[in-house]
Amino acid sequence: MQTSANKQTVVRPHFEIVKILDGDGMIVKNIFTNQEEEIRLLGIDAPEIKKSTKSNKDERELHLPVQFLIELGYKSMKFLIRKTRKVKSITLIQEAKNLTDRYGRTLAYVLLPNGKTLNEILIRQGYAMPYSQVYCQELPKYQKLNLKAKIKRKGLYSLTQSF
Repeated sequence: MQTSANKQTVVRPHFEIVKILDGDGMIVKNIFTNQEEEIRLLGIDAPEIKKSTKSNKDERELHLPVQFLIELGYKSMKFLIRKTRKVKSITLIQEAKNLTDRYGRTLAYVLLPNGKTLNEILIRQGYAMPYSQVYCQELPKYQKLNLKAKIKRKGLYSLTQSF
């Protein structure tokens, strides 16, 4: 992932995670201004953690019970909580063409102090899949990593072949 500031990428350091909302969303806070914002992890999608229009749609399309999909959503969220438990500071990396989603949430890659992104970790470990409704720079990479996770039956793929 390219992390230098250029016309396509906005790098925003000095944030901390306040709360994990689900497998692909969180509340973060700027450590200097204390201003909070909701982040949707760019380029990925994790199962929902509550019954909603989207979970009902997923149930119809995937032919999996909504309660099972919600259980998968909680597994994804718990994995994200474990991965961020000891993280003190994160950097948000945004694509200039994808700053927010239709709900006003900030779309971002979350860069950890070790240089890895949470978005990629969730895909690589099988707890999220690529989100192709909005194109992002990392989508082709995420699609390849997702296929590897699926073949190796990692994460949620140990329980189902689709989610």
